[in-house]
Amino acid sequence: MADYILELKNITKRFPGVTALDQVSVSVNRGDIHALVGENGAGKSTLIKVLAGIYHPEEGEVFLDGVRTVFRTPSESQQKGISVVHQEFKMSESLSVAENMFLGNLLYKGRLVDWKAMRLQADRMLRDLGVPMDVDTPVERLSVAQKQMVEICKAVNRNCKVLIMDEPSATLTEKEQALMFGTVRKLKAGGVTVIYISHRLEEIFDLCDTVTVLRDGAHIATKPVRDVTRDELVSMMVGRTVTKEYPRAGTQPGEVVLEARGISRKGVLENISFQLRRGEVLGIAGLVGSGRTELARALLGIDRMDRGEVLLRGQPVRIDTFRKAIKSGLSLVPEDRKSQGLVQIAAVSRNICMVNMDAAASGFVMSAAKEREISREYVDKLDISTPSVDTETQYLSGGNQQKVVIAKWLLEDSDIIILDEPTRGIDVGAKSEIYNLIVSLVAQGKSVLMISSELPEVIGMSDRVLVIHEGRLAGELARGEATQERIMSLCV
Repeated sequence: MADYILELKNITKRFPGVTALDQVSVSVNRGDIHALVGENGAGKSTLIKVLAGIYHPEEGEVFLDGVRTVFRTPSESQQKGISVVHQEFKMSESLSVAENMFLGNLLYKGRLVDWKAMRLQADRMLRDLGVPMDVDTPVERLSVAQKQMVEICKAVNRNCKVLIMDEPSATLTEKEQALMFGTVRKLKAGGVTVIYISHRLEEIFDLCDTVTVLRDGAHIATKPVRDVTRDELVSMMVGRTVTKEYPRAGTQPGEVVLEARGISRKGVLENISFQLRRGEVLGIAGLVGSGRTELARALLGIDRMDRGEVLLRGQPVRIDTFRKAIKSGLSLVPEDRKSQGLVQIAAVSRNICMVNMDAAASGFVMSAAKEREISREYVDKLDISTPSVDTETQYLSGGNQQKVVIAKWLLEDSDIIILDEPTRGIDVGAKSEIYNLIVSLVAQGKSVLMISSELPEVIGMSDRVLVIHEGRLAGELARGEATQERIMSLCV
């Protein structure tokens, strides 16, 4: 009989109008790295919050180390050995590494806090995991990857038996991701069981022992990773066969619609020149920090260029504000859609119409009826899953939020759309829908500049690929020439 550290039996959690978890039963082997996958809305977050003591199920039982256990509060869950490393870190930025690692778990010598013991223990933990750093450094000075290591150590420091990691690699570079994988494997070797949540399927096959698939709040399957293929996993997640991951077929682009000449910004960009044609997807690859996003911001007038020229349809233009970029037919679907692309507490209808308010105006006043009518058209056109156009966007899944951002620019009828990390944090089914949407945009004669850290995505969707290294254009590859090896050799 398998040695299960954690067993969930018939867990059911309901919210008004929806059953988030429906009789879910999952067993986790002791010492496993156990992947939990599914589309947004599948129930992953709800299940994790049940284990973390945030939600309390209406039905079902949880067994930890074979003992029936009830987690009434997050603190009680932590005390019993369940720790969660969330996507958004819960840290005090002004405190040091050591102080953050012992938040809520201070060591005492008599009645006094033993700062020396905490510093020594923090230093030893970090070294044991292969990530030595100065434990006196304020957290605000750390990179994202370093902060994540501190969060992992803080979790393990609480006598953690089961560590839950929610999308841990979403903002990491390839090198940082490799470091994090090494840390997770060391935790496993030290006896910690890891539940690993990720939309990046290649990580599941590289790192995990077992995978559990949830769909629409139900348990679909739990299998050893070695016994399942990528296509089978995708099919279980979306409930259908995804016949072609990247639907982009090479096309014959039209005339040049945008030309950049010698774009430079001191310390960030150096003499970048390229052309974008009508009906073309031009991919931009490069390591995080290479200048990809900064190039987009310079083109759109968000950041000032020191030197360089931009031509639209053969005519020089001066774009020094984002408002001018919009009026010139350019748009941006930003990397951080939550804070830069949407007003989270505003309705879907308001977000769709916020750029082109004239379309929803009646005289000099916004018409709520027109706003709803226009928004319903785009909700239908882009197949946005939302209870209504009056729903606040914060309640939509990541993929549907992304579609709302794109709908905003379709209403504005932008000719050139810059997509910065268009599928970050989006499940595999929603990715397929975004890819099909990109294909339909270029078929309409629009042009897409696509920035992405996922090389298969860049290769699969682009007609050409530009590679940026340390603010300079390192090379350009045609569709048939672009491989992961050639792109990475230019990246570094």
